[in-house]
Amino acid sequence: MAKTITEINENIKKGKAVVVTAEEIVDIVEEKGVKRAAQEVDVVTTGTFGPMCSSGIYINLGHTKPRIKLGGGKCYLNEVPAYCGFAAVDIYLGCTHLSDDDPRNKVYPGEFKYGGGHVIEEFVAGKDVRLTATAYGTDCYPRRKLETWINIKDVNEAVLFNPRNVYQNYNVAVNLSNKLIYTYMGVLKPNLGNANYCSAGQLSPLLNDPLYKTIGIGTKIFLGGGVGYVAWQGTQHNPTAKRKDNGVPCVPAGTLAVIGDLKQMRPEWLVGTSFQGYGATLTVGVGIPIPVLNEEIVQYTAVKDEEIFAPIVDYGKQYPYSEKPLVELGEVSYTQLKAGKIKLHGREIPTAPLSSYPKAIEIAETLKDWIKSGRFLLTEAVASLPGPESGLTFKFLKERPIE
Repeated sequence: MAKTITEINENIKKGKAVVVTAEEIVDIVEEKGVKRAAQEVDVVTTGTFGPMCSSGIYINLGHTKPRIKLGGGKCYLNEVPAYCGFAAVDIYLGCTHLSDDDPRNKVYPGEFKYGGGHVIEEFVAGKDVRLTATAYGTDCYPRRKLETWINIKDVNEAVLFNPRNVYQNYNVAVNLSNKLIYTYMGVLKPNLGNANYCSAGQLSPLLNDPLYKTIGIGTKIFLGGGVGYVAWQGTQHNPTAKRKDNGVPCVPAGTLAVIGDLKQMRPEWLVGTSFQGYGATLTVGVGIPIPVLNEEIVQYTAVKDEEIFAPIVDYGKQYPYSEKPLVELGEVSYTQLKAGKIKLHGREIPTAPLSSYPKAIEIAETLKDWIKSGRFLLTEAVASLPGPESGLTFKFLKERPIE
């Protein structure tokens, strides 16, 4: 018998909702079967905690005396450039922007990179952040220079807005070249010396709703330790990517744009992160509830690591230079990846995750507690995400010569 989100929310309000994590539903389905699980379980919670480079915050600083128009000028937070091409005192800080002057960023390959992600972590932790800005001055905004400390408690709005998070599956990175390379997938040793991956596998949100049956625009989520929402499909959303018979993609596919009030969030779930020789990013915690509306949804949420496969990609030459499908080296299950080694070209290669599975479990458990206590109700999506039927696909830039 099918359920609705309204009915599930009524169970939550009454304290009667049955909420389990995406790990727990696997055992429930194996013990009781899909039909009974669909009858008994109301919500399945998911989680992921990993580096997500397309992340950032926007802030309304409040007006100064006299007023200043930062739009068209320059602005820095702890010496990291922020974008100020908006109205007078609205700025956006991307997590990968690096400090212009920090001496730690002058070493290559960098042992440490200080950038936007680190500023975001410090800001959400309540630390003072140094703001320096210059403007060209107008009659209504005459001020030309501003130097001050800002704090999250004092600004009007502070919002986390991430254009691309929660990648639905991702590459396993290896290096076939004969030199050490530094990538956003970490340091890769030459000649297949290691393999890095970045996904929570069976706990990952979009792998538990592979065809976007419940996750859509307006879905309420755990974001950075607070409450957020799915704002749109993320950039590079690729729903037509290759999938297995169970609907789960075996290459990078869907993504989400997410938004939430930064003032609710916590620094342990928004962590400034550095990759040696590559730069800065932000490690973000995201958890999404999956309402159990019918047996089909249960079947999707019961997916196991052994049923989820990721492509093995050479970051030495293939990734940076090829437009061909990046699956030529084969694929591997998350069960194999999490075992600590995979076999490729007749060799055993050690594996390491860039994301944290224990933290993903903690997020799923936290979201489960929020729902069971009545603190968190589910939302109906106001619009669906583009699915495989949409024809939407990832495109490379078509470069054209400029005369």
